[in-house]
Amino acid sequence: MSERHTLDLHFQGESGVIAACVFDTGDGLAVVDTGPTTTLAHLETGLRGLGASLSDVRHLLLTHIHFDHAGAAGTLLERVPRAVAYVHEKGAGHLARPEKLVASATQIYGGEMDRLWGEMKPIDPERLKVLEGGEHWKIGQEEIRAFYTPGHAVHHLAYHVGDDLFLGDVGGIRLDARQTPRPPTPPPDINLEVWRESVAVLRALDARTLHLAHFGAHPNEAAHWEGLLEKMDLEADWVRAGMERGEGFEGIAEEFTERQLAEIEAEVPGLRARYESACPPWMSVQGLMRYWARRAARSGTGEQAQG
Repeated sequence: MSERHTLDLHFQGESGVIAACVFDTGDGLAVVDTGPTTTLAHLETGLRGLGASLSDVRHLLLTHIHFDHAGAAGTLLERVPRAVAYVHEKGAGHLARPEKLVASATQIYGGEMDRLWGEMKPIDPERLKVLEGGEHWKIGQEEIRAFYTPGHAVHHLAYHVGDDLFLGDVGGIRLDARQTPRPPTPPPDINLEVWRESVAVLRALDARTLHLAHFGAHPNEAAHWEGLLEKMDLEADWVRAGMERGEGFEGIAEEFTERQLAEIEAEVPGLRARYESACPPWMSVQGLMRYWARRAARSGTGEQAQG
């Protein structure tokens, strides 16, 4: 089994925010999540540090299609004609035709799109290996298993390779070993019930190391998963309580941001700003408010914060 390498993509010039993971399969390099196009040069630099280049990449294992994970995939495949990308079936169409994805993100980021993410180029469907989860295949000397792990996104996959689990965002945000993992909950797909089910599936797998896009490698310990679930419940309750008090987004977001970042700073002094860059709290509030509103609509109570 080849060594797994975490490559820091230095998102917006800051270290320890977005990572790609690279390993040699024996049939070219595999890259787990490319990051956005704005960080592609840092991916190239990281590969050179391993004595490799983009031309050595053959396999892109995409956990999901959000810009910070798959934004550079089309550009990379354009530059490396022999490479292919693996993606969940619910995300494949967006990679082939990213116009709706770009339009949706532009509603959130506006004029900051190019600065943050850069261009998301379409991918020829013939170069997409479409997965539904549950597949088991071999690339070179590596056995790959894909698991469908929704909760953060309906098109989310995790990959089990040897002793390693590549988790994208389903394993949470953990920028420092001392920081309790926290769930990134941006709109539109947050579903905490199925996220907990995904965690249960992943916890049962035989793996020694968890690889997070935000950020790096951590031991596969019960404390990681228990901490993630604890913060998931806590932060969801913060948002629900604000909604039940009749507060709007701005008020809830202000309180949520202060409480969350104060807790993170207490765990790891100096981490507050980097965490805010990796997972803006206001986006997590947006996703959780949408989650509670959808639950209320399904329950038929008409009370937006009930569920």
